Amino acid sequence: MTTATITSKGQITIPADVRRALNVQTGDRVEFVQVQPGRFELVAATRSVRELKGMFGKPARSLSIEEMNRVVAEEGAKQGGKAGLRVGRSK
Repeated sequence: MTTATITSKGQITIPADVRRALNVQTGDRVEFVQVQPGRFELVAATRSVRELKGMFGKPARSLSIEEMNRVVAEEGAKQGGKAGLRVGRSK
């Protein structure tokens, strides 16, 4: 088991074998994800959102901005009007 010590400033040094396993380097970000009370996972947050492209295949059809706004409004109405998101085109 690999361990690390917390400094007086709340910092830790991630041991080299853990950094290699996570494939993280200086300047990379990590996330602490709570998996249950008192238990966290350390996850590398270094992947670009661009890497998600194609992960879910092509959509059956594309939605227009108007259709997206209608669906958001309908779902918001179902939840008591809490969804105020509107998608628009930049002008």
